[in-house]
Amino acid sequence: MTLGNVLLILICVLGISAGQILFKLASSSIPDVLDMAEWLQFLINKYFVSALVIYGAATIGWIIALKRVDLFIAYPFMALAFIIVPCASYYILGEPLTSKTFIGASLIVAGLIISVS
Repeated sequence: MTLGNVLLILICVLGISAGQILFKLASSSIPDVLDMAEWLQFLINKYFVSALVIYGAATIGWIIALKRVDLFIAYPFMALAFIIVPCASYYILGEPLTSKTFIGASLIVAGLIISVS
């Protein structure tokens, strides 16, 4: 696999991870009631729209990556989102990081190394 393909896949993983953080930020604006005006306001929420755009771009990038790289090679990289999202949640959202998170992240990295080697 070329460095360019690895970078494309990693950009896709970062995009998916960023989208998750943005969806979480947008979730605080979800209306509790079925008021159409409130839902329309939510649909133009800057975090929600940004998440959709980033997810869309990441999806297009992912399709391009899959054209170049076998799925069984590319897909394990998506597991990196399980590391990136909790770390970003800690720094951006103030959510806790536990020792279990670090143990799980270590296992994910080990699995990724085994999968792509």
